Amino acid sequence: MKRATIRGLLVAVALITTVSLAYVFSTKRPIVVPVAAVERNVAVRVYGLGTVEARIVSKVGFEVGGALSELSVDSGDLVTSGQGLARLHRDAQQARVARARAAIAAAAANVGKAEANVEKARAVLAQRQAADARQQELAGRNAISRQTAEEAKRDVEVAAAELTVAQTEVEVFRSQAIDASAALDFETAMLKQHVLEAPFDAVVVARHAEAGAVVRAGDVIYTLMDPKTVWTLAYVDEERAGALAVGQPAEVRLRSMPHDVYTGKVARIGIESDRANEERRVWITCDKCPSQAFLGEQAEVRITVDELPEALLVPEAAISGFDGHQGRVFVVMDGKLAQVPVTFGHRTEDARVEIVAGLPEGSHVVTAPSKGLVEGRAARISGEASP
Repeated sequence: MKRATIRGLLVAVALITTVSLAYVFSTKRPIVVPVAAVERNVAVRVYGLGTVEARIVSKVGFEVGGALSELSVDSGDLVTSGQGLARLHRDAQQARVARARAAIAAAAANVGKAEANVEKARAVLAQRQAADARQQELAGRNAISRQTAEEAKRDVEVAAAELTVAQTEVEVFRSQAIDASAALDFETAMLKQHVLEAPFDAVVVARHAEAGAVVRAGDVIYTLMDPKTVWTLAYVDEERAGALAVGQPAEVRLRSMPHDVYTGKVARIGIESDRANEERRVWITCDKCPSQAFLGEQAEVRITVDELPEALLVPEAAISGFDGHQGRVFVVMDGKLAQVPVTFGHRTEDARVEIVAGLPEGSHVVTAPSKGLVEGRAARISGEASP
């Protein structure tokens, strides 16, 4: 029994010794850690995901309703400003134009007739005035009765009134002629609206109707895009959007052409963020756009917001208590580990952050988190020769 007890005690002592040595070895021996090095000419880029869009996209249709008689273009076609795109049946409208032209001719004839009546009324008035003058002279010599002289005077007044009526009729018919001319202009304009023309040089994105269909005023017939206004709409995380500014250079990579990179500039930054996704809208114009753009195609955008001549960068994973501005990092100082608070600046697209203040002189920032990182523990920088 005594031998078994002694043997058990020896085994327990050996086990405790082994565990203690393992603990001391794992916690007290110098740990090898990688540290950050100063980098030069570091481009700070912001990543965004978005789609290809166009600033000018118009849905065009007729201002009047009718049956489509002809559609001249289709999706993907290039059209020029003023080019005819579609037509409506216009027999009824052409008849209205002809009727308006006939109304103008009738109004012109009525004006001519009224002007002739004015000349006739003037002649009658002149005749009545001459007769009245003779009658008044004879009445002055008592050669005729006063009643006859008064009748001659009334005839002059009646002739003057008839002249006024004739002149008024001329104005009425002239007004009717103006109205007929305006009616012709209106019906002609309505006839022109039976032809749908391209409002600008464009690419036909989509055709929404076919010949023979009856459309109402305002129905969309084509969707047109101005190819000169193609740009990329990107969504950037609000946490990374603070340094964005109009004019900054950017790179765009399309999903259909992953090997090609198109350069451009920030043209517009939305003043309203997406409340649900917490993203900011950024529009990028291209210096040299693809030969053919496909609206809605997914695109990756990288915007260069700054270039740092020198920078000490640490991965975000190696920071504790990071709030976007400050945090704590482990450093190697005098051969031992210490955790210090530091202040950060720019963040790069590969999830590293620039340290701008708070780093003790002569210290080296640990870049890889590890369970063995404990303050006060001896540490050796990776790559250094063992003492």
